[in-house]
Amino acid sequence: MRALLQRVESASVEVEGQVVGACGRGFLILLGVGPNDTEETAQRLWTKILKLRVFADKDGKTNLSLAQVAGEVLVVSQFTLYADCRKGNRPSFTGAAEPSKAQALYQHFCQLAQRDVPHVGRGVFGAMMRVSLANDGPFTIWLDTDELTKPHHAPRDSGT
Repeated sequence: MRALLQRVESASVEVEGQVVGACGRGFLILLGVGPNDTEETAQRLWTKILKLRVFADKDGKTNLSLAQVAGEVLVVSQFTLYADCRKGNRPSFTGAAEPSKAQALYQHFCQLAQRDVPHVGRGVFGAMMRVSLANDGPFTIWLDTDELTKPHHAPRDSGT
């Protein structure tokens, strides 16, 4: 699973001119589902997002999590996060999960979020959507569950 998080003051999504989902202070989560993703993958990603300490504390340091600030989320399905642009100029999206699997895992991810935050807005899976946001920072984070499971290596000292 892949998620592009935008820390926002507010965000909304429209379908055919009607607002179908919105959130206040918190995260806009653009969510892509891959072919090997499972409910366990969704749980691991949601847990990481919930615990990320990227909101300012009383001293202005990014030290607080979404849960600690009673933040809200807007989750928008985004298969284009699996775009492959290595060949030519037209992206391929064959790396994304097939639609019925992606929709089921998108819904599951939203249900996980609803357990932990006071408000979860949603886009409409598969619809042409217009997303608006008031970015806070800007503060944008890319998460890929394939990368979250790899061990972290400290940068090497170049000796200079």
